[in-house]
Amino acid sequence: MADKTSFTKEEWTLLLKSPMIAGMAITAADPSGLWGLLKESFAGGAALAKVAADPNANALVKAVVADFSTSEGRSAARDGLKAEFTDSKPADIKTKSIESLHEVSTLLTAKAPSEAAAFKGWLRQISESTAEAATEGGSLFGGGVQVSDAEKATLGEISSALGV
Repeated sequence: MADKTSFTKEEWTLLLKSPMIAGMAITAADPSGLWGLLKESFAGGAALAKVAADPNANALVKAVVADFSTSEGRSAARDGLKAEFTDSKPADIKTKSIESLHEVSTLLTAKAPSEAAAFKGWLRQISESTAEAATEGGSLFGGGVQVSDAEKATLGEISSALGV
């Protein structure tokens, strides 16, 4: 079983950032205003909480969530995200996110092959939950679609990057 000791500090930080990156790619694909941003952000947090409470969750996923629940883990993830995305425009954030998820996929395949499929599937699920969290193209009073064409296309890119 792979855990934090199976990875370098930089590799582990990439894994810590990956749940947020999976959601950020969707949010950047079709920014949906303040309320949409909040709903989409909460979707990622809910995914972390769900894993923490699931005794049957993949061990590597649980290890990442457990480390993220520490101040050191959150700081590492936050600092890594700042370094990667500061001053980026939404299109750049999406592109960088897809590239990072491809790096995660390659890393998992090389260093944690028995956990790779479950971890990649979890990241894909976070992306889907984020896409479904807020209605796109409507107004405060309704309308719009649940998942926009831009989000659907980005979900396809994420699946491709993760190899799922």
